[in-house]
Amino acid sequence: MLATKKFSIEDYHRLIELGFFKEGDRIELIRGELVEMAAKGKRHTVCCMNLLEELASLLKGTAKIRCQDPIELPNLSEPEPDFAIVRMREDNYLTTHPQPEDIFLVIEIADSSLQFDREVKLPVYAEAGIENVWIFNLIDRCLETYTQPCQMPNGRFEYCQRQILLPEDTLTLPGFANNNLDLSTVFPTIS
Repeated sequence: MLATKKFSIEDYHRLIELGFFKEGDRIELIRGELVEMAAKGKRHTVCCMNLLEELASLLKGTAKIRCQDPIELPNLSEPEPDFAIVRMREDNYLTTHPQPEDIFLVIEIADSSLQFDREVKLPVYAEAGIENVWIFNLIDRCLETYTQPCQMPNGRFEYCQRQILLPEDTLTLPGFANNNLDLSTVFPTIS
C-alpha cells in the first residue's frame, strides 16, 4: 500500500515560506493534500474579469472581494476559490486568511475543473459550513447555486439546496439584499 503524507495548514505555510513552490505554481491544499489547480482558459479568464468588475461595483465599501486568494478551512484545507466575498475586518486579513465565519459567498468558475469543483471542493466547503457557494458552469452556460450545507447519512458533506440560473437571470448576492447581479454581464459571449 502506498503511504501519503497529509499536510497541516501550518506545514503548507512553512513550505511556502521555505520557497518549496516556484513562483507561478498554482497549488492549493485540499484535505491535507497538495493539489495542482487547473489552467485557466479564455472563457474562464473573461468570466473572472467580468465578475470582478460587477462585484467591485456592487460591494464597494460593504465587503472585501478576494480573487483567487486562499481561505482557511478547518478540514486541513486552504483552497483558493476564484472569488470569496468576505466581511470587512479591522486587520484586513493580515493575521489570518478568511475563516468560514468571515465568508458570505464562495464562487468557483468552472470549465475543465467542473467535476473537481463539484465532487471535491463542494464537499470541503459544505463540511466547513460555508453557507453559500456558486459555480459558474461555463460548459453548460449556467450558474449553479448551493446553500444549506449538510451531512448525509453516509457521512458525506453536501448542500441540501441546489438551484440553476441561466445567463439572462438576475439574483441577489447572499448577505446583501439590495445588491442584484445580472448574470448577462458576467457570462462570456462572442458577438
